[in-house]
Amino acid sequence: MDQRVKPAPRLAPLPPDPELKETFAVYEKALGFIPNSVLIMQRKPNIARAFAQLSAAINADPDAQVERGFKRLIAHVASRAAGCQYCMAHTAGGAMRFGVDEAKLAAVWEYRTSPLYTEAERVALDFALAAASVPNDVTDEMFAGLRKHWSDTQVVEIVAVIAVFGFLNRWNDTLATPLEEEPIHVGEKHLASHGWSGAKHRR
Repeated sequence: MDQRVKPAPRLAPLPPDPELKETFAVYEKALGFIPNSVLIMQRKPNIARAFAQLSAAINADPDAQVERGFKRLIAHVASRAAGCQYCMAHTAGGAMRFGVDEAKLAAVWEYRTSPLYTEAERVALDFALAAASVPNDVTDEMFAGLRKHWSDTQVVEIVAVIAVFGFLNRWNDTLATPLEEEPIHVGEKHLASHGWSGAKHRR
């Protein structure tokens, strides 16, 4: 029987601060729970508020021109390129919450050949993979290819998703943010066959 004790969080998520009730409501509405990343971040309330506002502008804009579920697939590919297992689980769950079916999520790593993905989606996911790489691997030719399928406004939305998850990937990987119950379930069900384990985020 495995008697190993889980490591303690590097910084423990704190109970929700009532002063940040409106900030936390953004996440509860979008995800159904408050992410531990934000419960750690609330030690600096102004950062938590600003990040929630930025996230809402990128992910929940009613005038957005890129479909919300596909934005989560972009974030998922970017997070996998960065190696953040916390964000991989969150973005997979978010993709399904915002309308991506399980079959399309399952095919995300065969997106270049899967008939479930359009050419425009393939180009955007290739772009996300390159943009999330270190060093950045986006070329002028790749950028021109993206603009053949997506308007300038849509390109701004796509890059914003990749950039904000660049912040989250580094935040959560550095802090080894503990995974919540729902993302763990999503990871085990939908991502484990592709090498996902939760790793240091199981605390």
